[in-house]
Amino acid sequence: MRFRYSFFIFFVLSFVIVAQAQESEEITVDELTAHIKYLASDELEGRKPGTLGGKLAAEYIRNELKKNSIKLLGEDGFQNFDVLKGIEVGEGTKFLIGEKELEFSKDYSLFPISSEGDAISSTVFCGYGFSIDEENLNWNDYKDIDVTGKWVIVLRGAPIDSTGRFENYSALRKKALTAKDNGAAGIIFVSGLQFDPDDELVELDNSRESNVGIPVLQLKRNVLDEIFTEFEISVEQMEAFYAENLAPYSIALDIPFDISVKIKKLTDKTQNIIAIVEGSDPILKDEYIIIGAHYDHLGMGGPGSGSRRPDTIDVHNGADDNASGSAAILEIIEKIQANASEFKRSIIFVAFAAEEMGLLGSKYFTENPPVPLEKIKFMINLDMVGRLNEEDKSISIGGTGTAVGLPELINDVLNSYEMKATLSPEGFGPSDHASFYAKDIPVMFLFTGIHDDYHTPEDDWDKLNFEGEKLVSDFAYSIIERISNLDLSLVYQEAGPKERSSETRKFKVTLGIMPDVAASDSRGLRVDGVIKDRPAFYAGMKKGDVIISMDGKEVGDIYDYMNRLSSFKQGQRITVEVLRGEEKVILIVEL
Repeated sequence: MRFRYSFFIFFVLSFVIVAQAQESEEITVDELTAHIKYLASDELEGRKPGTLGGKLAAEYIRNELKKNSIKLLGEDGFQNFDVLKGIEVGEGTKFLIGEKELEFSKDYSLFPISSEGDAISSTVFCGYGFSIDEENLNWNDYKDIDVTGKWVIVLRGAPIDSTGRFENYSALRKKALTAKDNGAAGIIFVSGLQFDPDDELVELDNSRESNVGIPVLQLKRNVLDEIFTEFEISVEQMEAFYAENLAPYSIALDIPFDISVKIKKLTDKTQNIIAIVEGSDPILKDEYIIIGAHYDHLGMGGPGSGSRRPDTIDVHNGADDNASGSAAILEIIEKIQANASEFKRSIIFVAFAAEEMGLLGSKYFTENPPVPLEKIKFMINLDMVGRLNEEDKSISIGGTGTAVGLPELINDVLNSYEMKATLSPEGFGPSDHASFYAKDIPVMFLFTGIHDDYHTPEDDWDKLNFEGEKLVSDFAYSIIERISNLDLSLVYQEAGPKERSSETRKFKVTLGIMPDVAASDSRGLRVDGVIKDRPAFYAGMKKGDVIISMDGKEVGDIYDYMNRLSSFKQGQRITVEVLRGEEKVILIVEL
């Protein structure tokens, strides 16, 4: 009996040893393929944060780390945080006109930018809700009419006009902010016949946009027409009047509106996955190199998901974006763990969540680092590394100017690889390394290029170049090894503009800042970087300042900031109020 038992134990142990031997400590095509096949499988339904597929992907990555005995950080490897997935109408929401109560989703709805609020007040119809004072265009729907504490009704869009001069003033958020600036209790939008013949109500699903600070509602056209009957006009007639006259005309309505808006925020829990291989040097092990990649994708797609085919509901597998990067860093950290004695500095592995929602995972990590942020000396990010061109083997490397001597180091390592590289010095980019660059940490971004399948259901595993991905992964390993063993850590330097897409050419002016793009419940816009020799720089703005108003107008978030910015002119002098710690500071900015 003992012999049988001993033989059974020997057999089991032999099986385990054989099974473990099948997993190479080297970076292999077979293991990269296996990781990507699972992460990009239909079973995971696009790995959207907060979904079962997203959680399964996180658990898979964590289990792979455990399998290779890599030390987990956080809560058993997870760094949990909440993401806003949308809002819905809350209990207690009501809309009464006189004694008649309207029905939600039949007579009225809420826009995603709405905040909570309530008021019983008279109402003012303010045309298109414009407040324009330009050299060649003047239109103020609020002139000579008091809307303080009142509900404001405005038409969506703009008068029919071939010049397109109203384009910068037609956005919902801009109109809502204009109403707020004039003291309105809230704003109610109505779709004119020309704007939307079907007069469809908006839906709140799948929205993560921040609110403007006042209630923002939509009212059906027929309801406003009933109110207009007393004035012997209609929405269609007012729409035609504005198109013909291109001039404001506002009407004080004596009918009281009793409105209460309650908002229920819908959140999902997601997680970064974090682990560490401790360095071998007794001193340098307290310095850290981050190797990261995001593992989330777009789920089933649909409107607001980021899909390039928003009308198609289908699994967006995201094999290249970014199962490829996730698989690569799993293989790289496995090899680092097997050769830990060869790395003087410690290596932290991070699989980021919610990158597709605005770099939320990396932003959360840099705001809540598991080690002192100043001890993080370098970050390398792999995002879309699965389609290396088989002919020229060309890779894009970003962030090469973010540290002194980094280009020379990269080129020296490249000499050992049959691979071409295009080096880009800028530290900012549309992926998770930008969150580290914002914290003055040198970064590197590896990327094999965009393709037609990007953000579509066609980004599947069988279109990847796995041999090419192994080459990129080996190169990344060599870079990490070289930087880990430098006698002195890399010295950060600013590399190129730190601007986000919020300051595009459609604006007449820019401040020259890097805004914080991550969603936040706090009011104001945090400045993550100030560009040298630009207006904000000369005004004395500093990294970490929180912009709370521009020219006396409140700034609640990046959307408010963009709308405020679009109204200024080149050469204009404005005041910008910032919070600097607990202190309010007013800056004079020459645009």
